Amino acid sequence: MGFQTKIQLIKRAKSEQWYINFPSALAQAMEFDKAEVVEWIVQDKHCLTLKRIEAVSKEPKKKLSKVP
Repeated sequence: MGFQTKIQLIKRAKSEQWYINFPSALAQAMEFDKAEVVEWIVQDKHCLTLKRIEAVSKEPKKKLSKVP
């Protein structure tokens, strides 16, 4: 399965920042957590690999039940 996304560039007077956003469906499928640390690995000029730094817990996430 693949997802297309555009690369964004913000240019400032003394710097520039590049952004690649993950589609929500992809982030949910990968079970990413807010502020999770990942590492980009350059395979070649056409391929980047995103690698998790820390192992993901295999326990299912608990959902909070609503109390009436």
